[in-house]
Amino acid sequence: MKLRKLEMAAMGSGRGMMDSQNQVQSDTVDRLKLLYPNVNEEETPLPRSWSTKDKFSYIGLSQNNLRVHYKGHGKTHKDAASVRATHPIPAACGLYYFEVRIVSKGRDGYMGIGLSAHGVNMNRLPGWDKHSYGYHGDDGHSFCSSGTGQPYGPTFTTGDVIGCGVNLVDNTCFYTKNGHHLGIAFRGLPPNLYPTVGLQTPGEVVDANFGQQPFVFDIEDMLRELRARTRRAIDEFPLPEEQGQWQQALHRMVSTYLVHHGYCSTAQAFSRATGQPIDEDIASIKNRQRVSKLVVSGRIGEAIDTTRALYPGLLERDHDLLFLLKYRQFVEMVNGSDQEGGEKANGVATSVISHTSRAPSANGHSDKHTNGVAEADSSRPPSEDDVDMSPPPATNGEHAEAEGGSRASVERMLAFGRELYAMSQKLQQDQFVKSMLEDAFSLLAYSNPWDSPVGWQLEPVRREAVCEALNSAILGVVAEAQGAQWASPVEACVAHSRTLLRRMARAGLGACAFADLPALLR
Repeated sequence: MKLRKLEMAAMGSGRGMMDSQNQVQSDTVDRLKLLYPNVNEEETPLPRSWSTKDKFSYIGLSQNNLRVHYKGHGKTHKDAASVRATHPIPAACGLYYFEVRIVSKGRDGYMGIGLSAHGVNMNRLPGWDKHSYGYHGDDGHSFCSSGTGQPYGPTFTTGDVIGCGVNLVDNTCFYTKNGHHLGIAFRGLPPNLYPTVGLQTPGEVVDANFGQQPFVFDIEDMLRELRARTRRAIDEFPLPEEQGQWQQALHRMVSTYLVHHGYCSTAQAFSRATGQPIDEDIASIKNRQRVSKLVVSGRIGEAIDTTRALYPGLLERDHDLLFLLKYRQFVEMVNGSDQEGGEKANGVATSVISHTSRAPSANGHSDKHTNGVAEADSSRPPSEDDVDMSPPPATNGEHAEAEGGSRASVERMLAFGRELYAMSQKLQQDQFVKSMLEDAFSLLAYSNPWDSPVGWQLEPVRREAVCEALNSAILGVVAEAQGAQWASPVEACVAHSRTLLRRMARAGLGACAFADLPALLR
């Protein structure tokens, strides 16, 4: 839905930042997202624990399904038992790694750590069957889809930490012991493998770390090398021999970028140097630039009026965009940047909220948290009951006049909030609209909204996405008037690249994890 895209752009990562500050998300989620930022867990969830279903009956689980203990007889190899993780390793990890700490080697230490595909027999140690791979503690051998092992590394026992890493670019697997890299164990791995551990004798107990805690082995060097390799592959990718062809395409992309963002003088100079025509009239570019400057300076009300004057009917047709602008205008009224709700103190915009906070309490300190809204339903329109507008006693006439002005400003802001709420009721309702209103109205709950958990909305950088949305809509109107269809080649190229990276992930190509598009653009 269009509104959702506009809302997400306007809100940016603010809500996520707020959640992080309030520790709404657990450390586990944060650490895994830092390790594997390109994984879309809605499509491909990360392994987070051992599966309670995908295991042999001799396997017991405890401690949030991270501890594995053996509960069989352990008389022969037929008593071996394994367990797989809840999900296979997503290709978008690029480099995946987990560690297993040997709590107890038990009677014989017949333990295997590794990988296996879905459906592989769990009545075996990992590595014994096809599409199963393991490193065993009793002899230090590696087992690759066979009951016959090959010498690989040292044995391991109680107290050791064994790591298993999968390079999804090269399709190789390596192991570590107590933080030391042991070299590549397996090559030519198939996709969609699960972390797997197997035990065979009584008393064997192991704990898994899928990234919830810092690893013993430092994988940062390997990650940096894979990123550098991917960057070199992109930089060294051969260009078409017809130099003029791709150079003209690049000139076109640069020219449209300059025009899109209203850099008139630069666009004209670039056009003279390259012969690249400018499709939009210079006066039109300057009009868009004028509107954009109003938005980025926080003067949203003026931007709306100017847009209506220059491009009649645009905002009346695009209700989602108008709602986005009005939402931002309300925020700027709190911020003090929009003249309809803000005040000037020595030429500097200030929020009227700071002038209408509660009177000092019995202990002599003002309530720094709430003006009333936080205790109510923050998705409903604000009212005078939500903001305490009773000023402290005036010490002189000027102070009383200032307080009266503050009260009038807050009343205008509350009326505007009610209009914004009424406007939202005419749009298709979903969680995004509700979240926007909750965050905006919650600003009134704090005497110092800038330092509040929802204060991220007041940051000037939040205006840029709103500016971009309005600018793009105006460009569409300009293109339509010229009988053309507006499309920015730069935006199209970026969108195509993002789609290709998602397709690479679905196809199991791990290099997608290290093609950092924002970094390349920077």
